[in-house]
Amino acid sequence: MPAKSIMIQGTASDVGKSMICTALCRIFSDDGLKVVPFKSQNMALNSFVTEDGGEIGRAQGVQAEAARVVATTHMNPILLKPKQDMVSEVIVHGKHFLNMDAKSYRNQFVQQAMPIVEESVRTLQNTYDVIVLEGAGSPAEINLKDRDIANMRMAHLADAAVVLVADIDRGGVFASIIGTLALLDDAERARVKGLIINKFRGMRELLDDGIEWVERETGIPVLGVVPYVDVNIEAEDSLALSALRFKKPKPGEFSVDVAMIRLPRISNFTDVDPFFDEPEVGVRLIGNVAELGTPDLLIVPGTKSTMDDLAWLKAQGFAQAIASLRARGTKIIGICGGFQMLGEVLLDPEAVEGNGDSAHGLGLLPIETVFVGDKKTVQMSGVRGNDTLTGYEIHLGRTNILRDEVSPFLQLADGRVDGAVSADEQVIGTYFHGLFHNRTFTRQLVNEIRQSKGLAPLPLEVKSDAERREDAYNMLASHVRANLNMEKIYEMLKIEVHG
Repeated sequence: MPAKSIMIQGTASDVGKSMICTALCRIFSDDGLKVVPFKSQNMALNSFVTEDGGEIGRAQGVQAEAARVVATTHMNPILLKPKQDMVSEVIVHGKHFLNMDAKSYRNQFVQQAMPIVEESVRTLQNTYDVIVLEGAGSPAEINLKDRDIANMRMAHLADAAVVLVADIDRGGVFASIIGTLALLDDAERARVKGLIINKFRGMRELLDDGIEWVERETGIPVLGVVPYVDVNIEAEDSLALSALRFKKPKPGEFSVDVAMIRLPRISNFTDVDPFFDEPEVGVRLIGNVAELGTPDLLIVPGTKSTMDDLAWLKAQGFAQAIASLRARGTKIIGICGGFQMLGEVLLDPEAVEGNGDSAHGLGLLPIETVFVGDKKTVQMSGVRGNDTLTGYEIHLGRTNILRDEVSPFLQLADGRVDGAVSADEQVIGTYFHGLFHNRTFTRQLVNEIRQSKGLAPLPLEVKSDAERREDAYNMLASHVRANLNMEKIYEMLKIEVHG
């Protein structure tokens, strides 16, 4: 029997669709069902690498883990990664397909995409008990609906019961629900079987009159009011860069000051997330040189366009500022595109990054990067000292060490080496995404900085990242289950759960 399908759509972007989907994946799995996440088309700056080297949206990788299944590209067959203004990299079944501007994508590729996503839906329907589909943005964008393959068209294809999520934290929750439903046609509206009010803060009883009115006017039940919760699960897009966890600490508020540069085309910025869990560590997001100060650790993150963001760094005065920080003893770590920028020369003979120009890097590591057309996407592990670290690579370009004044950062399990480390170990460059999610490594790094400042080291006994993620999935599932009418959801899906 084909899988039952539930689709979580939203009244807008960033209403919490991904979190609700993640919670449902864990709840259904806890209840003994074989469940799988699905998003036909995802636009995300953060991505996930599957075991076979495919690149999908990070949210679907997280949801697969919550569902206790191995992530595959069928869970997100089309991924768009913003590259330049109005241009995105189109990734099909985990592999680079082409770069395309928004107009060409809508006019030329969308219809071509439908057989691709349909094949994935049918594959999942024949393998799992339940599919948890995630929409994108809003299903009521009337200027885009004729080419929207991420919302109601997917609901029809999968014969999914749609649950509409609205964010009360941003205000106007009842208007957003009524407005969204009003812009759906009859067949689309008939698919909406329930409503969720998300990110609630305050007194629950104050909502009762509004909920009763909405249910009476629409005939659609409110399945739950989910209180706001700060759960430590990775985000997938740049909206998360405005999260409250990035603050502007007062001088001396934290013992260790970590700063990450907010590149215009930043990607995989969740690399920095583990520092939020470190005691007495402040994490700042830096958009200009005036905000830089003198951090203990500066992170130059990944980017979707190394050459453009390198030019931006120089124009903003970051090149000189970073060199000054290096001289003053700040530890500097460049990841992926940030690693490439730390080098001496960047060459683009095939015009992979743009018009084929070359550029001088920041000159902090004696390395040369040559951009080539084939994209490296792979899960990886490597050894540094006595520690084995796990992570993943997603990058264009091949980097070579020019002089032996630096050493490789990691000895990889496949025989290659990765990265470069200066002789004084103050500058590190690596292609290793997920580096700081190796929690013992991160604690050791924090301790090195603490000891350099005359502070006592913190204990090395820390929970692993896998343990932390499991805790987060279980906490989120418990929180959502307690505030949703799961009995109604199972009734809507015509699924009987025993026990």
